[in-house]
Amino acid sequence: MAFTAEQLAGNCSFLMSIRFLAGQTRGMFDAGPRLARLLASHQRWLLTQTAYALHLEFDPRDPTSGFTAVRLTGRITAHKVASRNTVLAFIEELYTYRFITHTPGDERRRPRHFEPASVSHQAMFGWIYANLAALDLLDGGERATFFQANPALMKLVQPRIARHCLEDAAWREPPEQVAQFLWTEAGGLVVDNFISRMDIENTESDRFVVGRVETRALAADFMMSRTHLQRLLAKAAQRGCVGWHDEPRKTRLWISRDFVEEYCAWQAVKFAYVDEAFEWAKTRIEELAV
Repeated sequence: MAFTAEQLAGNCSFLMSIRFLAGQTRGMFDAGPRLARLLASHQRWLLTQTAYALHLEFDPRDPTSGFTAVRLTGRITAHKVASRNTVLAFIEELYTYRFITHTPGDERRRPRHFEPASVSHQAMFGWIYANLAALDLLDGGERATFFQANPALMKLVQPRIARHCLEDAAWREPPEQVAQFLWTEAGGLVVDNFISRMDIENTESDRFVVGRVETRALAADFMMSRTHLQRLLAKAAQRGCVGWHDEPRKTRLWISRDFVEEYCAWQAVKFAYVDEAFEWAKTRIEELAV
């Protein structure tokens, strides 16, 4: 039985799973920084997941199906996630950096189909695996192991996650405190960095200690401007989401409990869809094997 978002948000161990996934995401960034940045803002996360799902949903009997500019634009603009020009620029960026290629034989056809490059397949598989492993921490399950042993699940699991997440405003539109990070360039990487470093064992009543943060080094690490990062942290500090133990030097950071709880509740929506898609796909696979 898959977890619901409410069950996840109310689970006292869920923060441990969130921190685990944040650490895994950091590992993915280290392995492929430019590709990882595609998931570093919420808009790009939605674009990436939707584009990949369209590719997996391609039906040879329907030439208009699959990952095309028209299909991606239609699905994204229907939910007001991005404009047509933003979608087209995103596709161009993917193609320029060779994260996608033209489907063989489609170079001069219309509609022109795209498909993920090998590195993109590996990254998406790793992302789903990491999410399943985080869920396993909660109940001692073997979702990640089963997924790894049955890679055919990918074709069933990923499109279902992407569709549900795009259609659900609770995930599509992050709460205000979270949105200030997630709608900005590389904001997701910043949050993951803080969450992965939080001391959840020795907490204060209303905050978690993150530790030493050097904005110059962090900005360089995530390929973002230091000015952008400092402005982002200043806005978050004004809202009480983060703060510094050593004003005015501003090196030892804390993050508020309210922010973490809001972030966990939002993440619970996505995790519930990941769990539901896995359970649904696993049942399908097992029924076919009988």
